[in-house]
Amino acid sequence: MLKLSKLADYATVLMTLVAREPQRLHSGLELAERSRLPAPTVAKLLKSLARGGLLQSLRGAHGGYRLARAPEHISVADIIAALEGPIGVTECATHPGGCTLESGCSTRANWRLINVAIRQALEAVSLAQMAAPPPAARDGEFPLTFHRPQALASPQNPA
Repeated sequence: MLKLSKLADYATVLMTLVAREPQRLHSGLELAERSRLPAPTVAKLLKSLARGGLLQSLRGAHGGYRLARAPEHISVADIIAALEGPIGVTECATHPGGCTLESGCSTRANWRLINVAIRQALEAVSLAQMAAPPPAARDGEFPLTFHRPQALASPQNPA
């Protein structure tokens, strides 16, 4: 199962809260209350997001956190990478040479293709989109459309 870590999920929740009011400073305690996450977890995540260049940290009595750049210029991929490092579904997708089977692996190229597709999908969703009210769903479906790359289209499998 491909699964995002809890910390990356929580970081996305926090970044979304900050993005809803991007001009204002947000305290860690306020974000913990609004997100219903434990304050120590929020503090840890805010520090990681600041180290990752996604948040600015301002010290002092009137300090707090704010976005380092506009929410339109921060992707979900940026948030995940700040917490977990490079996005990869397999070890060889992000760290070539780390697998003993790599030299004879018949699936390596396909896993890299899948990894690129996942990364591109995560890069295509901005923090501004995450912070916006969700679009109305129809019959339990979300109004998202993914287009297959031309390289995958064939006469038997049109895109």
